[in-house]
Amino acid sequence: MATSAAELRGSHFRKAATPNSGNLGKQSTGNMQDLLDCPVCFTMMYPPIFQCPNGHTLCSQCRARVKNSCPICRGELGNIRCLALEKIAESIELPCTYQSAGCCDIFPYYSKPKHEENCKYRPYNCPYAGAECSVTGDISILIKHLKNDHKVDMHDGCTFNHRYVKSDAGEIDNATWMLTALFVVLRLPTCLGMSPVYMAFLRFMGTEDEAREFSYSIEVGGNGRKLTWQGVPRSIRDSHQKVRDSQDGLIIQRNLALFFSGGDRQELKLKVSGRIWKEQ
Repeated sequence: MATSAAELRGSHFRKAATPNSGNLGKQSTGNMQDLLDCPVCFTMMYPPIFQCPNGHTLCSQCRARVKNSCPICRGELGNIRCLALEKIAESIELPCTYQSAGCCDIFPYYSKPKHEENCKYRPYNCPYAGAECSVTGDISILIKHLKNDHKVDMHDGCTFNHRYVKSDAGEIDNATWMLTALFVVLRLPTCLGMSPVYMAFLRFMGTEDEAREFSYSIEVGGNGRKLTWQGVPRSIRDSHQKVRDSQDGLIIQRNLALFFSGGDRQELKLKVSGRIWKEQ
């Protein structure tokens, strides 16, 4: 069944349901949280928390960097644990760091980091293929970033049809085409084991749960030949390397891709097409 452009658009701007894990509606104490901030790196401290003989505290990571000298009073730091502060931390609850993005839950102090590692409201990393880009944000911010900074084309619809031409078939490069809610990525070239291959797959601009609501088919070919793959898009939470290593996409040996290209087998000429639909 075909998927409308409206369904694709709605999927990555849809407001997620309020989480039901953790404790809702509880207030944390700001002063307590200030006590638990490391005075050196200004991040929250977790056991072991250390202190100098004068009572100045710091986290274990900073303790390893200050060479046994208290950064506050410059006295000898020693190896004193601040057990009282560690005990206090057990009794308080704090909101998720991503509260402003929509996470309404409050968690025990020591459970907060684990939750935030997987919080669905945490920002996404820029998923542009082959780029070491440090930009993060929600989906709407990343779409603007991809269009404006990476010059990625975007169009409505649930089908795609592109040609990829490369004069040097061995050159490391990636082709990225943007749809309304999905990436089409032809990853060039990579290696699985000792064999150079090309790999084509789709990544979804949203969560893993949202990605599983869709399916896609993709064809790569030329010269009267083609290979077809059908699968489920991968969320952009998964890195390119993770998708590549899982081999979750259409994989073409380099020699076969050059055969598809015809001619003198030096220039790469591939047609990449496919469609996306929402499962019922």
